[in-house]
Amino acid sequence: MHRNSFIGLCLSAVLLAGAGCTKKGDTPDPGPTPPVVVTPAGPSQVAFWLTNTDRTALFAKQRNVLNFGTTANPYPTIALDTARTYQTIDGFGYTLTGGSATVINRMSASSRADLLRELFATDSTWLGVSYLRLSIGASDLSDHVFTYDDVPGDVSLAQFSLAPDRVDLIPVLKQILAINPNIKIMGSPWTAPSWMKTNNNSKGGSLQAQYYDAYARYFVKYVQQMAAEGIRIDAVTLQNEPLHDGNQPSMLMTAAEQANFIKNNIGPAFAAAGITTKIIAYDHNPDQPGYPLAVLGDAAARPYVEGSAFHNYGGPLSSALNQLHDAYPSKGVYFTEFWTQAPGNLLTDFPNHVRELEIGATRNWAKNVLEWNLANDPSFGPHTSGGCTECLGAVTVSGNGVTRNPAYYTVAHASKFVRPGSVRVDTNAPTNLPNVAFRTPAGKKVLLVLNTGNAPAQFNIEYKGKTVATALAAGSAGTYVW
Repeated sequence: MHRNSFIGLCLSAVLLAGAGCTKKGDTPDPGPTPPVVVTPAGPSQVAFWLTNTDRTALFAKQRNVLNFGTTANPYPTIALDTARTYQTIDGFGYTLTGGSATVINRMSASSRADLLRELFATDSTWLGVSYLRLSIGASDLSDHVFTYDDVPGDVSLAQFSLAPDRVDLIPVLKQILAINPNIKIMGSPWTAPSWMKTNNNSKGGSLQAQYYDAYARYFVKYVQQMAAEGIRIDAVTLQNEPLHDGNQPSMLMTAAEQANFIKNNIGPAFAAAGITTKIIAYDHNPDQPGYPLAVLGDAAARPYVEGSAFHNYGGPLSSALNQLHDAYPSKGVYFTEFWTQAPGNLLTDFPNHVRELEIGATRNWAKNVLEWNLANDPSFGPHTSGGCTECLGAVTVSGNGVTRNPAYYTVAHASKFVRPGSVRVDTNAPTNLPNVAFRTPAGKKVLLVLNTGNAPAQFNIEYKGKTVATALAAGSAGTYVW
């Protein structure tokens, strides 16, 4: 068949059926278990991976033959300019909560190995998740509240121990690192030990000034002891959601307190111990950009701070990320948390997250994108008493069974292709076609596009003066690689 005729038929199939181009009689791919690689029907310059919110394609490689040429059409065009570059990408992934580790570690050895390989292996078949966030001590998605030193008054930290994490978290992490030794890991505490706090409670309260030095050494011990386990902590934030004291556990930390802790305690402590782990400020919502601006505005704290981290539970994310980048262009911007509310809905959750995070955050300078959280059981646990009861993991683990939820697919569309060290490159954004593009360390071009309109969309991809035509159903996302 003539190439142009084939493309036209493919576009019609995509628009009418909401699926990838297939020959008559083909059955739509129900999704990866693990991801399925489909051989194209003919030579194709561009590989195309598709998710449709009607589940006719779930992160499935399509049969479309997509070749650059000079055919003219009236469709809108997304043009890549790889000469205009922006931030370097650290990775895409999830928070590996204590609860996530628990449900994964309870799987049989073979089922666990299969799931971890599916998520973290970097060969061509798998998702290649490249970044994880951990809780330093318990988060609200741990099965109980703990820190690494719950002995009151132990200012010398003689009783500091990673023992709670040696049950599930560290064993799972070691299996992940055996699959992908280069994965980046960020640590974030939900609370300091209760005896260091103003209310002597795991929930709320603030760090007492008299314990700032001890708490800095707590971070040093954490990084050093994780390293002794073979787990390198690339970065830490100093308090998860420092303006929210209603979680269990949680702790308040004002911008002034954080700046003081950085410049007087943890910054010098890391330097004295030769620790190169990055210190990242804030780690909360975009409605308060003044917080990280105040931390970075402290001239004595700023040299110790690599950048600022954001969640997405209030305020315009893109403007906050841009504001921090514009004010301090040499400092990184990170995206560290956004949940999917149980029970989840691919129809709405998938396009919302792709638009806001995988496209929106990276298009506005984020060096990483982390979804909350990796895994849970069918009851959305484990969690602490008072912790999140409706947080849906990227996967639900029931015994050895695995259900893949919206965040699995949103991260997959970026993590598989946009490898660490990739650089964001310039694209325009036609109406209803938000997108972001990257050049990978191997020289590949990766374009992620979402159709936010209410109808199917035909459009062109332009690169070096030549175009290729493609299409997406309403709400669908496609990753194009060449």
